Amino acid sequence: MSHGGVGDDATSQDLEVGDDDLVPGGGRLTVEFCGEEYDVAVGESFTIGREGDLVVDEDNPYLHRQLVDLRHERGFWWISNVGTRLSLTVTGEAGTLQSVVGPGSQVPVVLPDLAVLFTAGETTYEVTVHSAAPTFVVSPHQDLEQPSGDHTLGAVELTPTQFRLILALAEGSLRRAGTGISELPSNAKAAERLGWPITTFNRKLDNVCDKFSAAGVKGLRGGAGRLATNRRARLVEYAVAARIVRPEHLEILDEPQEPT
Repeated sequence: MSHGGVGDDATSQDLEVGDDDLVPGGGRLTVEFCGEEYDVAVGESFTIGREGDLVVDEDNPYLHRQLVDLRHERGFWWISNVGTRLSLTVTGEAGTLQSVVGPGSQVPVVLPDLAVLFTAGETTYEVTVHSAAPTFVVSPHQDLEQPSGDHTLGAVELTPTQFRLILALAEGSLRRAGTGISELPSNAKAAERLGWPITTFNRKLDNVCDKFSAAGVKGLRGGAGRLATNRRARLVEYAVAARIVRPEHLEILDEPQEPT
């Protein structure tokens, strides 16, 4: 599946189109945030941001007044990024699909449940979108345990210390129960959590970002106008959405281990 507005990171696997699912999805959407649910009917639009139908955080000056727009057009529900600076990470069930949606782009709602993650300043937000009439269903598959030793995702192999670094950055998101708000730690806070010198943390963060960037993950390389916060946020959004790190891995952070 491709569309001009889908980000370069969009991937999918284990998607099946059933005979009854060939008609593009309609029905109602349910938007969930911090335990609250909002129903959106065909013909309605639903906005998310510092203002709008869902106000996720009215006090965050880094958040757009309206960042996300949900509406039914051309036979599909669409998640549109109506901001000018921030990107959205849209992920499907169990990491079966992930798309980075930049400003002015959109992605169709084709699965029963999608998570929409975005970071403004030091804060990450997660909103869940449930579709009553999805176009695709996810085929059952076994969720394999994370192997011991080195951790591998496709062409990206992480050492145990690199894996712990990602866990330390993603800890707030992983400890959050369901949708809601989490704070992104600074490099100094994450290094303290791991018991590492800040120079060791920064060096390993550079190595991790280089690995994922070489594998095609966008937004992790430095450059003009790219803040360190943006890079950490993108790494956390990708790792959480792709289920590279999961809540059950958090106990690893409390295991004694010296960085290498």
